Amino acid sequence: MITGKTRLLGVIGAPIGHSLSPVIQNAALHAAGLDYVYAALPVRPDALASAVHGLRDAGIAGFNVTIPFKTEILPLMDVLSEDARRIGAVNTVVVREDGKLAGYNTDAAGFLAGFTEHGITPAGKRAVLIGAGGAARAALWGLLRSSVSEVCIGVRTPGKGAALTADFEADGFVRSCAFDTSAWRDALGAADIIVQTTPLGMSPRTEEMPPVDPATLAPSAVVYDLIYTPAETAFLRAAAARGHRTINGETMLAAQGAEAFFLWTGVRPDMMLMKRVLREELARRG
Repeated sequence: MITGKTRLLGVIGAPIGHSLSPVIQNAALHAAGLDYVYAALPVRPDALASAVHGLRDAGIAGFNVTIPFKTEILPLMDVLSEDARRIGAVNTVVVREDGKLAGYNTDAAGFLAGFTEHGITPAGKRAVLIGAGGAARAALWGLLRSSVSEVCIGVRTPGKGAALTADFEADGFVRSCAFDTSAWRDALGAADIIVQTTPLGMSPRTEEMPPVDPATLAPSAVVYDLIYTPAETAFLRAAAARGHRTINGETMLAAQGAEAFFLWTGVRPDMMLMKRVLREELARRG
């Protein structure tokens, strides 16, 4: 029951009505016996600063940040975690007791949880990233944090790949390749880990595929698609048919939310519950 002592959490975005976070987080809060409630909070695109300061002044404990505010919110933070600074985006804000706003990014931790769940250690392995957008930045930082031996970023636009490479070249061996080059095909054939970070194959356009022929991959390569709707993309289906170990984005979504939950409450939530609630909600929405 919500009382005058119930603490408020939420997620801000525009639009925000589609967010899965309220269902997942409220289930975890209830299971943990914590007196919090989590709500979706629509914010006008031109009103981010006033909304953030208003939420802080109203006593909110913290909130998630989604499109289109993840980058725009950076200057409003008093403190940034290393992950948020390196990825260049904030997806979780903690309002500290002194009123300061601490910005975090839990995407890299969520991404790495997918490997952990499947007993895979990225250290020393050769990785390929498909795409160079925001999701790729989080995955790239996670891979470099995990001490992979090298990362090749596959892109349609060479300039975009070069810019991402330049941002992280001091953190490890990173290079980019255009999709239509022999260097890209060679990188795919040598990779131990392939990470698909683009929207290709996401519902409702489920038959789209990234520019990768699974037949060219090393038989032992792990194929990871950050998409979770559908649970198995055409890309993962094709890889699984050739015997590859595959990972989808469900664990990443639940784990990044679980990390945010811990930052706000100091309690580790029931991850299996969060994943089950996620699947049930996705099935309900069809």
